[in-house]
Amino acid sequence: MSARVEKYILPLFTFGIVLLIWQGLIWGKLFPPHLLPSPLAVLQGMLELLTGGQLFEHIGVSLFRMLLGYGAAALLAIPVGLLCGWYTRLWTALEPFVQVLRPVSPIAWMPLIVLWFSVDASPIFIIFISAFFPILLATVAAVRNVDQVYLKVARNFGAKELDILRKIVIPASFPYIAVGLHIALGSAWIHLVAGEMMGVRSGLGFLIVDARNTIRYELVITGIIFIGLFGLIIDRLITMGERWVNKRWGLGVESDA
Repeated sequence: MSARVEKYILPLFTFGIVLLIWQGLIWGKLFPPHLLPSPLAVLQGMLELLTGGQLFEHIGVSLFRMLLGYGAAALLAIPVGLLCGWYTRLWTALEPFVQVLRPVSPIAWMPLIVLWFSVDASPIFIIFISAFFPILLATVAAVRNVDQVYLKVARNFGAKELDILRKIVIPASFPYIAVGLHIALGSAWIHLVAGEMMGVRSGLGFLIVDARNTIRYELVITGIIFIGLFGLIIDRLITMGERWVNKRWGLGVESDA
């Protein structure tokens, strides 16, 4: 069996095993159907959401929030990280502040975010906080680990600091910044759902809470499955963008994440 065929066959095989175990729990009456709906009931729930248009509405809202929060975090954290990595004194001044804030769960900011902004805006700020620190720390570490030989050669040829930063440091740092973007993406998507479960009236997180309140557990599982699927799709899109940039800069580094 070729590697290309295995790439698709093996995940399908695993998927089939999971379905069998799931259905086996139903047949074995280990869980009553109202607590663990069968795969068929979940499939019917998927069709209901797809044909009713509710799913697309909630997905659209969640993706919009994700785009705003994650995009703002990346746009701010990467330049700040480049500056902090490049100017050691700046990072020395900011690092204690960052290390104090970084371990704080984004959910812990929820009472203040609701007070300062609104319940509807809270998921966006939670996404922003959850994505900002991983990207910032990855960028700082990437800049500080750029091979000093490159920098010495550039300076010996009279390159200006801005040119060194733009033409050497940023391309050399990009593979490591991309790792931070991947880590931040997973964190942001997880916290998006958590944020949408706390008071808002739309989004995939709200879909799960609403289904639980109406005792539609097949829709709860449907929401969980779609959250996982869209998290995977977003991750693959980021990977494609990373490969495109690597190819454009001739770095020859590709991620299989």
